[in-house]
Amino acid sequence: MRLVLWDIDHTLISTRGVGRELSAAAFLRVTGQPMREQAKIDGITEPVIFRETAKLHGLATGRAEFESFAEALAEEHLARSGELRERGHALAGAAAAVEALDSGGMTQTVVSGNVRAVSEIKLSVFGLDRHIRWELGAYGEDEDERAELVRLALERSGASAADTVLIGDTPADVQAGLANGVRVIAVATGNSGEDELRDCGPFAVLPDLSDTERLVMLVAEGS
Repeated sequence: MRLVLWDIDHTLISTRGVGRELSAAAFLRVTGQPMREQAKIDGITEPVIFRETAKLHGLATGRAEFESFAEALAEEHLARSGELRERGHALAGAAAAVEALDSGGMTQTVVSGNVRAVSEIKLSVFGLDRHIRWELGAYGEDEDERAELVRLALERSGASAADTVLIGDTPADVQAGLANGVRVIAVATGNSGEDELRDCGPFAVLPDLSDTERLVMLVAEGS
């Protein structure tokens, strides 16, 4: 099996601010407090973002509160999926990349700090879900650390690290892949530039996903 592990936010899609609004709505529902500020989110899993954001508001939370938040967050995404579709967008080349990798016989899933329900909604809204094997992936509710999510996806899929490629936009994505012996293709479509990503030691760095032929070649390399 040649396995591709996709990150979602700023790799395949951009919510253009809708994601933060939905997080704020879920936070208010669960804590009763408006979300005045949010903890760092780039490369961070949802339970850690929620816990650290709660701390910024003087709140101590546990697993039960996070599970309530995750449920509320999925409900908010579902209720406002039309708005997400209207204001957000799939990133350049994302749809073509997913289609081309499927045509090339690659198995594709997601490793995301998002919870699974939100991951599914986000990709379905932009028509990017058709070739995703959700059951093989790993999500925010599974583990706090991104490296553990990669390990879990390898376990669930039965794929070897040598036959797996992770595609993501943050140094945390690169580090999580490398910690598991997985090749990483970094894309500079988020808040990290090409030089910063290159310094983390990925297999390759791309400015975006628009060069479908090159992406497929890089994924297939070594197969």
